[in-house]
Amino acid sequence: MKAMRIVPGPQGGHLEYQDVPLPTPGPGQVVVRVMASGLNRGEIKMVRDAKAGGPRTTGVEFAGVVHSVGPDVTQVKVGDHVAGHGGGGQAEYVLAAARAVMPVPRTLGWAEAAAFPNVFITAHDALVVNGELRAGETVLVNAAASGVGLAVIQLAALMGASKVFATSRSADKAERLKAYGATHPIDVSTEDQAAAVLAATDGRGVDIIIDMVGAPVFEANIKSLAVKGRLVNLARMGGAVASFDMTELWLKRLKLIGATFRTRTEEERLTCIEACARDTLPLLEAGRIQLPVDRVYRLEDLAEAHAYMETDQHVGKIVLAVDPSVAADAPVAAPVAGA
Repeated sequence: MKAMRIVPGPQGGHLEYQDVPLPTPGPGQVVVRVMASGLNRGEIKMVRDAKAGGPRTTGVEFAGVVHSVGPDVTQVKVGDHVAGHGGGGQAEYVLAAARAVMPVPRTLGWAEAAAFPNVFITAHDALVVNGELRAGETVLVNAAASGVGLAVIQLAALMGASKVFATSRSADKAERLKAYGATHPIDVSTEDQAAAVLAATDGRGVDIIIDMVGAPVFEANIKSLAVKGRLVNLARMGGAVASFDMTELWLKRLKLIGATFRTRTEEERLTCIEACARDTLPLLEAGRIQLPVDRVYRLEDLAEAHAYMETDQHVGKIVLAVDPSVAADAPVAAPVAGA
């Protein structure tokens, strides 16, 4: 079978389209024939940081058809349509824990199905588990036009947030966020985030912020939070080193929370997937979740897809068509002007 592999080197890794053996499922495992795989920004860093070790298949999410199951697997069967979370998904077949795959409606296109698992698992863990969202609370999402950002906006709106603030550096992107449930989009290229939030909340601030930008917005996020607010950081796209006056942290009794899968045990990861499935699959089945796909690339064009992601022009997910039939049917959005 074919797979996109990270090949380490002294100056960092590079990508190669290679032949690798077809995996065999063991106890608690399934093999999925991958139809499409979502692209995630952390995968670009994984390539660049690969300076030692052997080649490994890239990708952290996939959608496809169950090809074979281990001897003790009962929750899925051969032929099921699933989306899953786990390493090695950018290949024609992937080996995964049976608990890490979720059934998807057969009416859902493969590109859309591949856009679901990682962003909604991440968004659910950030907003519901770590952020402890309660109905009636207010939420702000930084860099909200990303796949995770759009997932957070939708979950916040669907789970009863009274106001959903969403930031972007593009006026066009900010306006488009309304379609996903953002009640207060903020174009931070022309607006002050904290001032806009405080004005719209009578000076109170928001209860939860889900942040993927990091240092450049850290001070604005602290100012934007209400008393007993929670700041959940998922990424540091703008930088990792920030400083601020701790007085506001103290007076507001804030919680600063980091969330990542990199330091979780396998059991913790599987628990996150199952919690997301419990809360979001009924919404997906009912057609209440939107899965915007910005562009679709062939699996072998992964390097080109990485380059496009780094332009920050996309709204929603960039997807790899592993099976050739996917590209023909996948929705492809035009690039966003002024991104």
